[in-house]
Amino acid sequence: MKLNILLIGSGGREHSLAISLAKSKSCGKLYAAPGNPGIFEKAEKADIVTNNHQHVVNFCKDKEISLVVIGPEQPLAEGLSDVLTGVGIAVFGPSKYAAGLESSKDFSKRLMQTHSIPTAFYKSFVASEMFEAHKFIDTMPLPLVLKADGLAAGKGVVIAQSYDDAHNAIDSMFAGEFGAAGNCVIIEEFMQGEEASVFVVTDGTDYLILPPSQDHKRIGNGDTGKNTGGMGAYAPAVIANSEVLEKVKVRIIEPILKALRDSGNPYRGCLYVGLMINNSEPKVVEFNARFGDPETQVVLPLIKGDLAKLFYTAAIGIIEKDSVEIIGNKSAVCIVLASDGYPDSYNKGYEIALPKIEDDYSFIIHAGTAIKDGKLVSSGGRVLGVVATGDSLNQAVKTAYILADEIKFDNKYYRNDIAQKGFKS
Repeated sequence: MKLNILLIGSGGREHSLAISLAKSKSCGKLYAAPGNPGIFEKAEKADIVTNNHQHVVNFCKDKEISLVVIGPEQPLAEGLSDVLTGVGIAVFGPSKYAAGLESSKDFSKRLMQTHSIPTAFYKSFVASEMFEAHKFIDTMPLPLVLKADGLAAGKGVVIAQSYDDAHNAIDSMFAGEFGAAGNCVIIEEFMQGEEASVFVVTDGTDYLILPPSQDHKRIGNGDTGKNTGGMGAYAPAVIANSEVLEKVKVRIIEPILKALRDSGNPYRGCLYVGLMINNSEPKVVEFNARFGDPETQVVLPLIKGDLAKLFYTAAIGIIEKDSVEIIGNKSAVCIVLASDGYPDSYNKGYEIALPKIEDDYSFIIHAGTAIKDGKLVSSGGRVLGVVATGDSLNQAVKTAYILADEIKFDNKYYRNDIAQKGFKS
């Protein structure tokens, strides 16, 4: 069976998905919207407005789309999956209710608390409870974490090192710094340990855990400076070993899937489990309702087989896990090439010169690029992802940095310590 597929999204995550979907045996015609120059090397542009749900439905019917793969969180939070499944189109991406695991941190934390899923101690407050929120801050040990409840493009989190910082942050959030996302604020304890990301492909009952990865969120070397959308990643993450993953399965994945199933809202798609691991004990930092970025760029190269079939069978509730095979003897690294100044103000529109790649173990992933006057130019804060695989992590790191240096555009910036945590014993 050949599947005509529509891929929703325009970033590095979606470019990585497009590469893997395009080489799947089950993939027929692959379309993408809004897409980017890299994605359009693998997929045909779908001339649709993705937040116009009826427009998407009409396109799917016209092109006989068998499967829609939703990359980013916003369309999921807006209920695109529900609209499409309501007219009989299979969607790899959860319902609006299940996507609440990401779109509402309060919903997610309450669900974890109810079902005894390990996470940080917290309380949530709305703007009318500002006085109580300030009082609660003074009872918490430092540092502490404040999170806007809703979607804030990865920027709605503050780690306060002082009480003054925490009080100022709560005032800013309730004053509208993150828009409607800050109408409710989570205040929680700071968890010690090391972070890792685990992707779970699931049909709501059965599931497949993909290789664990580790993101590098800070802009500067040594995990310094501001948080970003991610400056690089590697997989598999050594901190998430088999002992840890077994605990994640039993204590986190299975309880959260059962909770959603019992609510009548089975989770179908990719569940992102953001973990804090301390002394081999995992706790949930956050759930996301889709693949992460840039982790996707290092996880998918460690999988071979028919990804399209895996996604389709998960979407229709009968996941066929043997559609793919996890490569057990490889490592992958992604280095994000950003515009200098990101995540604050930065210039764009710089012409990009890409080297020719003549091997099958390195890739250039487009994230913030565009075509202007026939030339490839930078159009975002995170411009490209340089991905390399190798028989060892060291080999992958060396290959990725050589390629990163060969890519030319003005204002190029990247960290030079990606994956160093992976060398710890």
